[in-house]
Amino acid sequence: MKTKKKPAGPLHQTVIVQVITLVSTSFGLVAALAWNEAIKEYVAVFIKPYFAKGSGVISLFIYAMAVTVVAVLITIQSTRVLEKIRTKKV
Repeated sequence: MKTKKKPAGPLHQTVIVQVITLVSTSFGLVAALAWNEAIKEYVAVFIKPYFAKGSGVISLFIYAMAVTVVAVLITIQSTRVLEKIRTKKV
């Protein structure tokens, strides 16, 4: 005899959604840290040699500006996509 499964209640659904959100956020953090290391290495190898010795601060500012520009562009694009999804124009 098979038993019927009960449909998930609101609390159960909330917990599942929260766990999925936390797992997704965790993977996003890991990806961000990996990109952070890759970009820092790129700056160290390809940008630092063009500046005088001891100018690590300059390369750090270049790195920070580049990451900020990319973050702003991605945020703008993501917001546009979300707005299209919300208005169902996709």
